[in-house]
Amino acid sequence: MAVLQAGEKAPDFCLQDQDGNEVCLKAFRGKWVVLYFYPRDNTPGCTLEAIQFTAKHEAFKQMNTVILGISPDSMKSHCNFIEKHDLTLQLLSDESHRVLEAYGAWGEKKMAGKSFLGVIRTTCLINPDGKVQQLWQKVKVKGHAEAVLARLNEIQS
Repeated sequence: MAVLQAGEKAPDFCLQDQDGNEVCLKAFRGKWVVLYFYPRDNTPGCTLEAIQFTAKHEAFKQMNTVILGISPDSMKSHCNFIEKHDLTLQLLSDESHRVLEAYGAWGEKKMAGKSFLGVIRTTCLINPDGKVQQLWQKVKVKGHAEAVLARLNEIQS
């Protein structure tokens, strides 16, 4: 699995959001995009990450930045997740894992001595030209939204 590098064109995609709307990456040209890939709605780490990005949503918006969360969960699951936790994020459904794979966020994981395929928590910062600015892999949730915002602030100033 090839890992994306800074400066490469971000792989284009179109996925459905929690409301069934088609969301295409190319529609965000001219804006910064935070794509964060997470394993599952309503699990402790994923909930914390979504709440942290929601808490920083206005700060990202002021920096011309859109936040998109992507997981293999269904649109219905995303709807329930958003409602349950008052999230202000747009969550995209990638049940086929096509986009997860394109961004290196789908692969082998190990837990309790067993190997399986799953989502590798990854965040990709895409610049207004549609190129990968930075990639965070095997993300630790606590403080991650703040770290992404700090990096964006550093780049933009």
